[in-house]
Amino acid sequence: MTRIIQSISVRDIRFPTSLEKDGSDATNLAPDYSCAYVSMTTKDGLKGYGITFTLGRGNNIVCEGIKLLTELVVGKDLDEIFGNFAQFWWDLTNAQQIRWLGPDKGVMHMAVAGICNAIWDLWARIEGKPLWKLLVDMSPEQLVSTIDFTYLEDALTKDEAIDILVKMKEGKEEREKEMKANGFPAYITSCGWLGYSEEKITRLLMETQEKGFTRFKAKVGADIEDDKRRLKVFREKLMPGNLLMVDANQKWEIQEAIDWMKQLAEYGITWIEEPTSPDDVLGHLEISKALASHGIGVATGEQCQNKVMFKQFLKSGAMQFCQIDSCRLGGVSENLAVILMAKKYGVPVCPHAGGVGLCEYVQHLSIFDYISVAGSLDKRMCEFADHLHEHFYEPARVKNGCYVAPEKPGYSIEMYPESLDKYEWPAGGEWQRLSTANLIQL
Repeated sequence: MTRIIQSISVRDIRFPTSLEKDGSDATNLAPDYSCAYVSMTTKDGLKGYGITFTLGRGNNIVCEGIKLLTELVVGKDLDEIFGNFAQFWWDLTNAQQIRWLGPDKGVMHMAVAGICNAIWDLWARIEGKPLWKLLVDMSPEQLVSTIDFTYLEDALTKDEAIDILVKMKEGKEEREKEMKANGFPAYITSCGWLGYSEEKITRLLMETQEKGFTRFKAKVGADIEDDKRRLKVFREKLMPGNLLMVDANQKWEIQEAIDWMKQLAEYGITWIEEPTSPDDVLGHLEISKALASHGIGVATGEQCQNKVMFKQFLKSGAMQFCQIDSCRLGGVSENLAVILMAKKYGVPVCPHAGGVGLCEYVQHLSIFDYISVAGSLDKRMCEFADHLHEHFYEPARVKNGCYVAPEKPGYSIEMYPESLDKYEWPAGGEWQRLSTANLIQL
């Protein structure tokens, strides 16, 4: 059956999370979790949905980027895309003149993610499978055919990628059953936003541990004494053996990061996340070496711009935990490339999530990674933040501190129409209400 993409629309959706300091950290003091929301329709009436994530201001620019790319997608045959997804991805990211706005980075790459994620959602819906299951059921050759290996051959070849997937066929059925029964381990960030009071942190730690969470992350980097005070609260309230990670959100210089983290080492830190510029591979490597004797690894990737940057981090040993992001990279295919590279270099993939829709997305990637690529849960976990899930038809669910494997076909990102209408910027009902109440300025 011929399935032609007939139309693509995009809406600027923003949530006023800054009012409660949800998402606050040392760099982003008052984010409004937002997304460019893509709706894709075929001529025979099929629909797919995709997002890319931002922190509010500038979300409209990403929407414009998506609109610019639609002329390269509308009229395309889905079956032809599925048959050579790597070529489609290359054509989208290397369009003449538009390529100058990247390449493979920034607003335009996030726009690529919004469109490609919608196409993957359509693919999974057509096959009647959740995205993770679609990936797991692909042959190694088919899955690898969706990945563009340009600039990666020195780190991972197509043959090596296929070989990884072939070798990991053993035990796949058992690992899939395990995911369906127990889910994928999550670590939670919702207790540790920088703007939260000590009382709120304490209450949230108690509540989340009662729900089965054993892995926690706190924001750091604004003030060393305040960090010590807050981490002391964490360690006093966490059960023995529970993991604690910290995240500086790119706040420090290299030596500053090393000195700061040595002072926090007594709190039993598993990793320091984004200690410095997300583009500074050598800086992350220096920090990694300096903190290794303290048992602290370096995690980064949520603002790593593309697969080539990840290649450098992985080959150099500059990251000990690989944090892919479902919307910073150019959709599912590019994330698959990074997952396979991480396997080759022995680095556990621990995706970045939170925001709006990111938890719904990355759970699929983590479950696929475990079943088809990693084969082990050692040091693997996927971020969870308990915000905004109520706006999705199939919200991310966590039970006993683990993501519950999605069951419905698709990529879990379709939002309720009433949520879209209420939070569309700037005319949505909630933004108009806040403006009338003088709580925000449109």
